[in-house]
Amino acid sequence: MTRWAVAALAPLRSSTVLSVRVVGRARSRSLNAHYRQKDKPTNVLSFGGAGRLPDGRCHLGELVICAPIVAREAREQRKTLLSHWAHMTVHGVLHLRGFDHEVEADAVKMAAREIQILDRLGFSDPYR
Repeated sequence: MTRWAVAALAPLRSSTVLSVRVVGRARSRSLNAHYRQKDKPTNVLSFGGAGRLPDGRCHLGELVICAPIVAREAREQRKTLLSHWAHMTVHGVLHLRGFDHEVEADAVKMAAREIQILDRLGFSDPYR
């Protein structure tokens, strides 16, 4: 997971701090309901961090990844579990870096970046 996050963080310096939590459906649902007003669990949530810390590092934020949802999606999409975990990690980090997919043009840019990063990591296009 560290390798995937680092690939999505490039070219940011190593002084970047990222937190990752793996949760179940209930916690994912409660966070999604509270912060996004969507009363259902979701695969990955991204929460922006505090920014520059007193020690000079930058706290980019936190990813909350729902293990059961990622596993279900991997099965449904006929992907390996490992490749889908890599995709969700890269996807979440890109959100923290300011990428989004609410508008079609932005979604195209974000997907292209995900594909490029995952390819460098040895994973196939997650959207095929």
